[in-house]
Amino acid sequence: MTNNEMKRLDFAKSAPKAFKALIGFDTAAREGLDPALVELVQIRASQLNGCAYCLHMHTTDARKAGESEERLHMVQVWREARGFFTEAELAALELTEAVTLVSHGGVPADVYARAAEHFAEPELARLLALIFTINTWNRIALSTAKVPGTDERTAA
Repeated sequence: MTNNEMKRLDFAKSAPKAFKALIGFDTAAREGLDPALVELVQIRASQLNGCAYCLHMHTTDARKAGESEERLHMVQVWREARGFFTEAELAALELTEAVTLVSHGGVPADVYARAAEHFAEPELARLLALIFTINTWNRIALSTAKVPGTDERTAA
């Protein structure tokens, strides 16, 4: 550790109620969503946020769930690789980008409308919640300097 670096806090231990609440929110968000879609959304948000810790975790989870290497490699360039994804996945990826980069112009009406075409209201609400949670997890991991390649879900 250099003089400019300091050990960062363990968010789960330092704010256990907030951490548990976020886990509950995350669990509720995933309910009823296709597991492949969940991982694609989490991977894309983590790429946009530059969160190596979460990107490693969710690409690993996706592989364990049977996701192909080919599709994992195409997530970052999904617009040019549309044939690798379903129309619903494309709409979810586009919504993920808009929500994750909300300061770049909000969530355009056409992006929201495309997502609404593929997801019924309760499912769309959970998809939005999923996008909210992965963005929060990314910010926690980046702020507390989580180390890519470690997975604290299996620790303890």
